[in-house]
Amino acid sequence: MPHFWTARVIAPCRQADPSATAVRPAALLRGEFTARATVTAARLSVTALGVYELELNGTVVGDQVLAPGWTSYRHRHRYQIFDVTHMVREGANAWGAHLADGWYRGLLGFNGGTRNVYGDDTGLLAELRIEYADGTTDTVVTGADWRWSPGPVIAAGLYEGEEYDARRAQAGFSEPGFDDSAWEPVRLLEFDTRVLFPADSPPVRRTETITAVAVSTSPTGRTIVDFGQNLVGRLHIRVRGEAGRTVTLRHAEVLEAGDLCTRPLRQATATDRYTLCGDPGGEVWEPRFTFHGFRYAEIDGWPGRPDPADITAVVLHSDLRRTGWFSCSNASLNRLHENVVWGMRGNFVDVPTDCPQRDERLGWTGDVQVFAPTAAFLYDVRGFLRSWLRDLAADQSDDARGVPPVFSPEIPMITPVPIPPGNPPMAGWCDAAVIVPWVLYERYGDLEVLRDQYVSMRNWVDAVDRVAGPGRVWGEGFQFGDWLDPAASADDPGRAMTSSCLVATAYFAHSARLLARTAHLLEEKGDAERYHALAESVRNAFLGRFHDEGGRLTEETQTAYALALSFRLIEDDAERAEAGRRLADLVAEGGHRIGTGFLGTPLVCDALADTGHVDTAYRLLTQRSCPSWLYQVDMGATTVWERWDSMLPDGRVNPGEMTSFNHYAFGAVADWIHRTVAGLAPAEPGYRRLLVRPRPGGGLTWARAAHETPYGRVEIEWRVEGDTLLVELLVPPRVTALVDLPGAEPVEVGAGRHSFRTPFAATP
Repeated sequence: MPHFWTARVIAPCRQADPSATAVRPAALLRGEFTARATVTAARLSVTALGVYELELNGTVVGDQVLAPGWTSYRHRHRYQIFDVTHMVREGANAWGAHLADGWYRGLLGFNGGTRNVYGDDTGLLAELRIEYADGTTDTVVTGADWRWSPGPVIAAGLYEGEEYDARRAQAGFSEPGFDDSAWEPVRLLEFDTRVLFPADSPPVRRTETITAVAVSTSPTGRTIVDFGQNLVGRLHIRVRGEAGRTVTLRHAEVLEAGDLCTRPLRQATATDRYTLCGDPGGEVWEPRFTFHGFRYAEIDGWPGRPDPADITAVVLHSDLRRTGWFSCSNASLNRLHENVVWGMRGNFVDVPTDCPQRDERLGWTGDVQVFAPTAAFLYDVRGFLRSWLRDLAADQSDDARGVPPVFSPEIPMITPVPIPPGNPPMAGWCDAAVIVPWVLYERYGDLEVLRDQYVSMRNWVDAVDRVAGPGRVWGEGFQFGDWLDPAASADDPGRAMTSSCLVATAYFAHSARLLARTAHLLEEKGDAERYHALAESVRNAFLGRFHDEGGRLTEETQTAYALALSFRLIEDDAERAEAGRRLADLVAEGGHRIGTGFLGTPLVCDALADTGHVDTAYRLLTQRSCPSWLYQVDMGATTVWERWDSMLPDGRVNPGEMTSFNHYAFGAVADWIHRTVAGLAPAEPGYRRLLVRPRPGGGLTWARAAHETPYGRVEIEWRVEGDTLLVELLVPPRVTALVDLPGAEPVEVGAGRHSFRTPFAATP
């Protein structure tokens, strides 16, 4: 049943000028109440227009940060529920909150960004239901009896950072009896509580702390702290000094010529400042309302030289449960896989962002579309991505044509590339509306996600059908296409070797086919027939426009063949074999270096392996020359980069504006690593049946993987000893596995531990 709210949204009576461009302060709010008897239960429901941290009787409620998170607020606005029975006491009580802009009112987007996207006012909404031993209840709410005051956070922005003046802290403000006579009354805001819903996704939490590995002095005399890992979060400092001294903390992912390279941050200043109150026992501080993407921090104003033990990095991300692991005999591939994991951690901060450091951090659909299979192996993302898909569908509902936005939650489009106005349909990006729900069904066996998203899926395919018309080929005009193809120049990231029409039409066929399968599963017989026919019609149009004789394509690029093969646009066995040979030749002609962008990269190794060119796929995977995955590793990367050459071989940072060092899209290759290198894949939705099909190569002598399926843990380990392949397999209860090893007949096994030996000739 929906929650019936009696609380009101309260706000400071004096808000910042809505037209102001400066970073805004956070407010303090407080109220008091009496629990009139012995408390047996107390449940708190709370949200904010902005971001909040709530305290009850002097103690912070919960351990989440940046609550209530970011959703498509106009359609869906989360609230959190806490059991606070242990925190409410008989007699006098108090509660209070820090309240800041966050995503609701803070700066969002490119090119200087936009403020007040969702409203001009921040506000707090909270309701506390108390149950007593005698069976009676009270409900305490935010209302006109609350008061507010400016607080010690004098500026807070997600991109800009946080500024905190400890001299302005008001100790005990959330405890009963605090003197708030100098505080002011709050203002009540009108708010439609029908958009509120209980949180349906894991919250952002502090998940790890990392100590500094080095403190050094840069060539320009700056103090630089290196944490050894590109991460997302903020600093926690311990400092002792005189009152009024300000310590400044600047953040960046990389160094250039020994100093922080902040140019890739664009207009995100990513700077925190802490002004000391002069406590002789020392002071401890961590920002509340910001986060940064960084490996390095520049420290200025520290009393003396900082001790590395006094500066730690706090890692923040949505607190997802880890479900997948991989390792092998190649240390560089292990580092690459770890880079993928860290990239996911840094970009799954309440929404699946493209990058976590610059003035962007948006839920780009194309990025998560290609990465969703990898994400679903590494972490339990069911709740996280289902919540995001609900936002995507809600934003899509605002478009009369049924076109999803290219990022969700949707904000005004102010981008550095010339995107046409009016939410244009973008192949590969908007297709997330179809592909991501299908991935969740495939990996978790959850038919309800398809049912929930079905209208959204159908609306997108219908929208493309109208755009493409009877010819079924589309993609003219601006498209992101095979974004950041390695041939693209620094100032033109969308210029790809593969035409946008080929890419768009391939995705049209793929999404129509997945929609037909979805309709069949949902017993929508008419739709199933219609969309199956549409998929075949688009496939034929693709072949008519882009297919040459004998499995060849009119566009001789790695991405063109990867799409045609992976989406089974070429189905004839002989033609598929020829297309696979041509793709392998193109990879070899390119020196076994990457020739694909965002959309081709996740598919190219599969296309090679599926057509008998596993060794070529391994040579592509283990290539060390730029562009390649291991070039980044050799250059010291600890996350996956946005560009194949975000850092140039001479240590300079790529001059392009799109130059992030934490962008998970190219890390989508990890899905192929899990399924083909390790050999662990779902043969039926939710891993009810496993496909165990390792294909050793690339000089690897062993590999292992584990995954927590909905039925339990599956493990595989293989190793090559001489001319024998040894495989150890653990199958969880109620699951069967099809074991398909090189040179052996496939066999079916049930739950339990199994061992296999088969002759194997390793490729040099």
